[in-house]
Amino acid sequence: MSNMVENVLRVTIERLDDDGLGVAGRFRVPYTLPGETVEIKRYQRKKKYYLAFDFDIVSPSPDRVEPKCPHYGICGGCRLQHIAYSDQIRFKEDKLERLLGFSVDVLPSPKIFGHRNRIDVVITPACIGFRYFGTWWRVFDLQDCPVFGPRAGKTTSALREFMAENKLEPYDLKTHKGFLRYIVLREGKNTGEFMVNLVTTEGELPDPTPYFSADSIYHSVNSSLSDVSYGDPVRFWGKEYITERLNDVLYLIHPNSFFQTNTYQAERLVSLVSEYATGSKILDLYSGVGTFSIYLAKRGFTVSGIEINPFSVDLARKNAELNNVSADFIVGKDSDVSDLSAYDTAILDPPRAGLHPKLVRRLAESGPETVVYVSCNPKTFKRDLEILSSSYSLDAVHGLDMFPHTPHVELVSLLRRR
Repeated sequence: MSNMVENVLRVTIERLDDDGLGVAGRFRVPYTLPGETVEIKRYQRKKKYYLAFDFDIVSPSPDRVEPKCPHYGICGGCRLQHIAYSDQIRFKEDKLERLLGFSVDVLPSPKIFGHRNRIDVVITPACIGFRYFGTWWRVFDLQDCPVFGPRAGKTTSALREFMAENKLEPYDLKTHKGFLRYIVLREGKNTGEFMVNLVTTEGELPDPTPYFSADSIYHSVNSSLSDVSYGDPVRFWGKEYITERLNDVLYLIHPNSFFQTNTYQAERLVSLVSEYATGSKILDLYSGVGTFSIYLAKRGFTVSGIEINPFSVDLARKNAELNNVSADFIVGKDSDVSDLSAYDTAILDPPRAGLHPKLVRRLAESGPETVVYVSCNPKTFKRDLEILSSSYSLDAVHGLDMFPHTPHVELVSLLRRR
């Protein structure tokens, strides 16, 4: 590893930064708590700080709790499991207050284990699992994933048997040689349906059905050098889609469709969006597979969705048909809406980059009476809110803990035209 320094240092953790890392002067130490004494053995130079990789906690905090995951302390995913869940919520509320300049209540997740409905598992010559914290090249063998559920360990065990008996070569991240790259697991938490997606380089995949207990099994191909779990589906066994249910609405899940990864908190999210919507005509920008649109249409709203991804639009139309509701979906950009004021409410759920500056200005100038802004990035939400506040008042905002045991937090807000 480049810039790695070996030098034993003893430090005391002062606080947690916004990424959940312990701060000790210029050092950042994962998996720690304020007040703990830590002996750092190896660290890496970053642009603005030193990141510890090999360290011992000499004096643990009395507030530390026992993590449930057997891979905790090396996994790059959940880095806050050593913090009591109530304290995780306070950490996120403090973080939002620092970033936004005002207090926001964070609604806890109804479940903090078994809540994730998707995991992407890396397949390498050495291991099948997740990446070590702070690395892309080191992977550990996955035995269990409590945030996903028992199917994680069972399926990776089946994968090892599948590979061994069929002599399938794992993909090497450094040499770019090999066949099997990822196994992506998706589960309908409220339906029990299960999907396995095997992502490979070009080549023929042997019949996987004797090995995997799943409602849907896909073979997808990623022939590029990009290290992503996305691939072009070439074949499937069983169902073409699995389904997930949010309250009374059913959604189709495909290997390449986006869906909120915490089903139980997503139910609260769609309920809040529905509660905040006013009038009868709804514009759903960045509508995706129709998560909000279908939910609102089922409650009597007239909904128009705009989404740049044609595949998502096609799936949104299928979701409308599945739920026997009427909603219009078109492929387009947010700039394709000619008259924003023709709608009573605009639902905005942009990517992490936030809203396009031109759209923010158009909303401020001639937006609808109500805007419901859902954000996965508090920093870009604050940036956009500063412009929108010239024409809108922020009537309500909640944090939603979509990702327990991580530093991430979602926002849903209600803005009304002044």
